[in-house]
Amino acid sequence: MPLLEVKNLRKSFRVNDSLGRSAGQLVAVDNISFQLNKGETLGLVGESGCGKSTTGKLIMQLLHPDSGEVYFSGDKLTQLNPAQMRPYRRRMQMIFQDPFSSLNPRMTVGSILTEPLQIHRLVPSRQMRDRVIELLEKVGLSAQHELRYPHEFSGGQRQRIGIARALAVEPELIIADEPVSALDLSVQAQILNLLEGFQRENTLSYLFIAHDLAVIEHVSDRVAVMYLGKIVELTGADELYRNPRHPYTEALLNAVPSPDPDHPRPKALSGEIPSPVNPPSGCYFHPRCPYADDLCRQQEPPLVDIGEDHQVACHHSDQVGRYLLKK
Repeated sequence: MPLLEVKNLRKSFRVNDSLGRSAGQLVAVDNISFQLNKGETLGLVGESGCGKSTTGKLIMQLLHPDSGEVYFSGDKLTQLNPAQMRPYRRRMQMIFQDPFSSLNPRMTVGSILTEPLQIHRLVPSRQMRDRVIELLEKVGLSAQHELRYPHEFSGGQRQRIGIARALAVEPELIIADEPVSALDLSVQAQILNLLEGFQRENTLSYLFIAHDLAVIEHVSDRVAVMYLGKIVELTGADELYRNPRHPYTEALLNAVPSPDPDHPRPKALSGEIPSPVNPPSGCYFHPRCPYADDLCRQQEPPLVDIGEDHQVACHHSDQVGRYLLKK
């Protein structure tokens, strides 16, 4: 049984014009399904605005879906009230994208880390401070940071505090929403190594949300590629990087910078990203796709299994790879 199972999840938001009148609906997550096994890392990748962060919040029940279900260890989470969700809050944690806005500026780091321990009654009062210092040292900080406030830290240090807070309750699943996107490359490597070390020690499962395919390749066992709220490709990380079968995945791989100055430059995708309020007919990617034909413009491709645990939503998946630039 998978640790996490998402079935036909959909979430939309009402959009208003400048006068407050309804201007339609923005479908942020459009009927997506996937599974995550214990001890596994699933990378969720795509352009900004494709619905990755919304997916993470729906799984955590910070947002409620229009339809679909989320199962954790076989238990259905959708439609649970806050009191019923509390036992699952300990088992599922989230590292938020912005390490500054996700930390209460009025609380010291010690208070931030103490709060989840008190809520879930995990540590006796007399041992609370020892546990906080242990958490700080685990993420590369020290006891002297306990009484400082979030604004007194660098971005990398704040992200470490966010990781320490997520680890405080000893969860089984962590949803990491762009945990390194705002950090310097050297700090990125430190944070990624930190997360991998915790995974080995505690058999953690990660849903790792990012737009950087180089980072996703480094951390993921499997990768799901999202475009305009839909999963368009889902397979193992090695298979995806070696044999992409969706033209959007091919374009993302070509956009990864190469250190070789003689490496051919990729051709940029033509056209603009369609509006999620008024998406195109047929395949959402067809206005930008070099393989598109009349079938793509008229009929939306389903996500189908093409073998070797490789799922793709493309009418011409057998042709994709023609423009792939090997790194």
